[in-house]
Amino acid sequence: MNECIPKKTAHPHMVVLTPGIYNSAYFEHSFLAEQMGIALVEGKDLFVENDNVYMKTVKGPLKVDCIYRRLDDNFLDPKAFNKDSVIGVPGLFKCWLKKNVGIINAVGTGVADDKVVYSYVNRMIVYYLGEQPVLNQVETYLCHDETQKKYVLENLSKLVVKPANASGGYGIMIGPKASSKEREEVAEKIKKNPREYIAQPLETLSTAPTITEKNIEPRHLDLRPFVLSGKTNYVTTGGLTRVALRKGSTIVNSSQGGGSKDTLIVD
Repeated sequence: MNECIPKKTAHPHMVVLTPGIYNSAYFEHSFLAEQMGIALVEGKDLFVENDNVYMKTVKGPLKVDCIYRRLDDNFLDPKAFNKDSVIGVPGLFKCWLKKNVGIINAVGTGVADDKVVYSYVNRMIVYYLGEQPVLNQVETYLCHDETQKKYVLENLSKLVVKPANASGGYGIMIGPKASSKEREEVAEKIKKNPREYIAQPLETLSTAPTITEKNIEPRHLDLRPFVLSGKTNYVTTGGLTRVALRKGSTIVNSSQGGGSKDTLIVD
């Protein structure tokens, strides 16, 4: 975070900005703040004055130099984005534009959350790095392409369909497990708004022993590595192992009842 402070100071103050205790990933926000030794704040804990960001403390205002945000762009600043947001910080965007505060991740980086990007990952590696991918991206079908849309509609029972702009595991249809009615409903949605959907083959996730209410049983999981971009780009040690706590489920998102586990690397 030090590298993201626009105006260097001897004793910078940083915070993790969370939507609050009702967010499904709040435990992650709390853990990150604790491990980094910085304050965990909500929008109501911050305010803007003279285009600088301050945190409210019992000793008075404390200037904030860098924010690790866990809020979507739309809710970050009601003056610049969604005017109905009550979890953002009014005036924060202007402070960032004036380089009076650093924001991780910067405004706009959410474009990577558009799942259409999946289709271009291999080509981006070749174009920007001049290298061939070591691990191939999961094959991704773009429903706004007529040929690919036709294939998706004809093979819904074999594919996983995902909303392009959604997150948290919402709106996903797993074809092999879906009913005929569910597949028909998704087909109509694709025909109506093809740009809003992508499809992929169902990947069978690995499993790990997981403690349940009755026993120890296998549950599907995946690994989310963390890549830090600064003067030197590198992947952190370990990562976040997410687990689907419902038996047979392959959706690991915390908003869909998923959890997390220690990340173990076996030599």
